[in-house]
Amino acid sequence: MEYRQSLKIKDWAVEDRPREKLLTKGMASLSDAEIIALLIGTGSRQESAVELSQRILKGSGHNLNELGKLSVHELKKYRGIGEAKAIAIAAALELGRRRKLSVIRNRRQIKSSRDVFEVVQPRLEDLPHEEFWVILLNRANKIIEEVKISQGGISGTVTDVKIILKHAVDRRASGIIMCHNHPSGNTQPSKADSNITRKLKNAAAYLDLQVLDHLIIGEDNYYSFADEGTL
Repeated sequence: MEYRQSLKIKDWAVEDRPREKLLTKGMASLSDAEIIALLIGTGSRQESAVELSQRILKGSGHNLNELGKLSVHELKKYRGIGEAKAIAIAAALELGRRRKLSVIRNRRQIKSSRDVFEVVQPRLEDLPHEEFWVILLNRANKIIEEVKISQGGISGTVTDVKIILKHAVDRRASGIIMCHNHPSGNTQPSKADSNITRKLKNAAAYLDLQVLDHLIIGEDNYYSFADEGTL
């Protein structure tokens, strides 16, 4: 099989090279592929770093959220991506997720289900498995702590009410908000979701703790038990 010889980035016009373009025109001037090319540094004999990055993006439907869901092992399936390059891409996307979280955490008071969604979505939106979190609040509905309770598979996770209540008591919380994701994107509650909501609400009442909501997170939407009147 014959491969075409790709033009190397160093052979491009200076103003078209990603590094030089960034320095002269700013980060916003770069395409997603050019930014990824800066992360991986080099391509292969057959394609430049930008062309390799374009191929990776194409495999994710040109969607960075979908790219962020890929593991290091899955990234290594692309020809030209070894472990070091895969780790660089995964680390950069994780850093972007954490940056988003750090901005959100500055707004600590919860006033609506939308506030809750904005706090937990960056944690849960790209996961291929279910995770169950609780947000512990003080009497002013300000966040005390966000606690991961359990992690499961694609279709569910086991949640222990006793563990949730222990965290709430230990942190002297007044309110609890439950959150978990559905990797399928379907945010409608299952029977198990409704059961754990009712069970925690009833148990928390004995400790003078208020369960304020339970959110089921999809990719870009959510279901709120409180908003729907099913709490």
